[in-house]
Amino acid sequence: MAKKKHEEHENHERWLVSYADFITLLFAFFVVMYSVSSVNEGKYRTVSDSIKAALNPVNSIPSSRLPFSIGDTKPKMIPPEPDPVSDPVIRRMREIVSRINPLLKGDIADVKIVETGHGSIMISLPESILFQSGEARVRSEALPFLKALSAILIEMGRHIRILGHTDNVPIRTAQFPSNWELSAVRAVMVVRIFSELYEVPISHLSATGFADSKPVATNDTPEGRTKNRRVEIIVLENQAGEESLDALLPAGGSSAQHL
Repeated sequence: MAKKKHEEHENHERWLVSYADFITLLFAFFVVMYSVSSVNEGKYRTVSDSIKAALNPVNSIPSSRLPFSIGDTKPKMIPPEPDPVSDPVIRRMREIVSRINPLLKGDIADVKIVETGHGSIMISLPESILFQSGEARVRSEALPFLKALSAILIEMGRHIRILGHTDNVPIRTAQFPSNWELSAVRAVMVVRIFSELYEVPISHLSATGFADSKPVATNDTPEGRTKNRRVEIIVLENQAGEESLDALLPAGGSSAQHL
């Protein structure tokens, strides 16, 4: 006899599985929504400010609405210009000129102290500081300057050449038959003051007269002739004193009277 087939039992609770899955997803959804809604206020403000700054650049507002100029209220912070003179000896010589300035006669601006391209130092003194016109006697007012200068020359121990120059106006006196004698004697007088009064070694000194053969300006104007009447003190770099005068002086004639 055939066995009676049992009827399969129908499960009426399948919907619970689907319902549980739905509840789980719904719970997860609310958790995500809650986490999104709980934004860190500090971080939010930081991000917000950054976005605003990027989209709307802030223009600084001046603290004062009154117009002003920095140069009118504060000194400009400009570094001082370096001294172009590298040789401390030249600086000391210029200090001497500035100290003796009230005693010297003539235009002190015409005194030139420069370093030549050969390492020598040239001091150019106008006639009016050292001499009366047409004379070779050194002014007493110039002696303090020559004394202070001689102290530096002794310290340096270099050879010194004194060069006398005149303009092209001829001189004819019993003492100076021409400008050659005048320029040479003036150079000799400066040498004698250095050696006899202030003890600069005579072996380091020499005197040369150039008359009007080495002008530094035109002789066609009174101003130019004034510049040409001068005495130059050349402090040689080479202690043997073998530099050529033509290398130290302006272009001009080559004749000279050397004493």
